[in-house]
Amino acid sequence: MGITRAEQDALAVASHRNAAKAYDEAFHDDLLVQCAGLVRDNNVRADANMEKMSTLKPAFDKTSGQGTLTAGNSTPLTDGAAGVLLASEEWARARGLPILAYLTTGRVAGNDFAHGEGLLMAPTIAVSEMLDKAGLSFADIDYFELHEAFAAQVLCTLKAWKDPDYNRDVLGRSDVLGEIDPAKINVKGSSLAYGHPFAATGARILGVTAKLLSQDPGKRALLSVCTAGGMGVAALVESAA
Repeated sequence: MGITRAEQDALAVASHRNAAKAYDEAFHDDLLVQCAGLVRDNNVRADANMEKMSTLKPAFDKTSGQGTLTAGNSTPLTDGAAGVLLASEEWARARGLPILAYLTTGRVAGNDFAHGEGLLMAPTIAVSEMLDKAGLSFADIDYFELHEAFAAQVLCTLKAWKDPDYNRDVLGRSDVLGEIDPAKINVKGSSLAYGHPFAATGARILGVTAKLLSQDPGKRALLSVCTAGGMGVAALVESAA
C-alpha cells in the first residue's frame, strides 16, 4: 500500500512519546500491578526520535534492501498479563464499584488473508460494519485506540479507510469512511511502546480506554484490534458520565 519506512518510524516515535508522557503524568499509577519491584514497563523509550529509529536495520527482509519493518516500528517480544472487570451496571452499583465506562457495541470480522485479502486487515471490515450498525461515523468518535501490531498495520488500515476503491470493493460501501485526526489516535501510546503480550493486549487497551473516558465525560472511543492474521475485533466504549 506504499507505506514508507519514515511513516512507520514516525508512528512508533509518537507511540513511545505518548506512553512516556502517560507514565510521567501518573496515568498508569492505579492501573499497573507491581511485579518484583517493577512499577513501569521497560520497553517505553521516552527519548525515541526519528534519528534513532532510522538507524535500525530491517527485522524480516534483510537481503532485498526493500524491507521497512524494524524492531522499532514493530511490536517487541514481551510478556505480561491484563484483566478488566466487565459487569452489568446493577451488579457494579450493588457492590459500590465505580463505573468507568460502558462497552456499548462490538463487531468481529474475518478475511481470507492467505489468498491476498491482506494480512491483519480484517479490522477495517469490523469497524466499517460496526459503525453502520451503530449509525455512527468517524466524526462521532473522540478517541481511537488502534492496536499497533506493526506501525505498518495501523497505517495501512488508516489508508484503506480513506481510499474510495477499498471502501467500495472490500468494505462494500457507497461512501468513504474517511480520514482520522492523528491527534485522536492512541493518545496514551499503544502496543509499539508497551509491547503486545498475546491475550493481554485487548484487556490493556480496554482498561486504558475506560480510564481515559472516566476522566473525560461525554466522550466516545473506538477500539480496533487485529488478531490471528485473518480476524478483526472492534468495539465502541462510551463515558459513564
